[in-house]
Formats: sequence, structure tokens, C-alpha cells
Amino acid sequence: MSLRMNLLFALYTLASLAHFTHNAEYIAYYPGLPASMTRESVYLAWLGVAAIGGLSLVAVRAGLARVAAVLLIAYGLLGVDGLLHYTLALCSEHTFVTNVTIWAEVVLGVTLACAAAIRVYRLSLPRLQAVA
Repeated sequence: MSLRMNLLFALYTLASLAHFTHNAEYIAYYPGLPASMTRESVYLAWLGVAAIGGLSLVAVRAGLARVAAVLLIAYGLLGVDGLLHYTLALCSEHTFVTNVTIWAEVVLGVTLACAAAIRVYRLSLPRLQAVA
């Protein structure tokens, strides 16, 4: 992966971890969350999301650049799920920090996904040109 992609990956991972950590540690204060959600379930959910990012690193090491980029698209787009908080409560009902962690995860996730999509396109160009 390029330096830019590594940086985006790291920033998104940190933003995602910050958001999930805030969710887990302040779960009692999040408006509208179902009672079935626990601190532990939030951390387990983050591990599931992070596993997709981890698989992209494994794919890079295995020389599967296109697979890695597709996994990065999925990983980044999972950050959009933070917007689901706003289906439970208005933006104004969340704390400032909650809103910052949500939007940081969303913006960085979409940015990572877009960068990875461009990478998939560039990796596919030689193959597309050979078909034409």
C-alpha cells in the first residue's frame, strides 16, 4: 500500500476505535440505544469491523492488491454505520464528542473507501485495456 493509503487506513482505524470506545464507555448516556447493547457487544462489533481491515493487510502481504483494495472499500464503508445513531436520536441530543467521533469515522471511512476504489480501478486498467 502507498504511504497515503497507509495513512488513511491508520486514521480511519483510529477514528473507528475512538467512536466504538466512546460508544462502549458511555453506552448508558447514548440516547435511544436498545437495552440489549452492552459495553462488551460494542467492543466485539468493533473487532469484527477491524478484522476486515486486518484481512486487507493480509491480502497486501500475500500480493493480492486488488483483493486488499476491495476489502478496504468494505472496511471504509462500514464507517458509515455511525450515521445510524441519528435514526435513534437527533444530532442535538448527542454530545459534541459523540458527534465528532461519528463524523470523523464517517468522513475518514468514505475517504478510505474512495481511495481504495480508485486503486481498484487503476489496478484493473491494464486488464480492461487488454479486453478492448
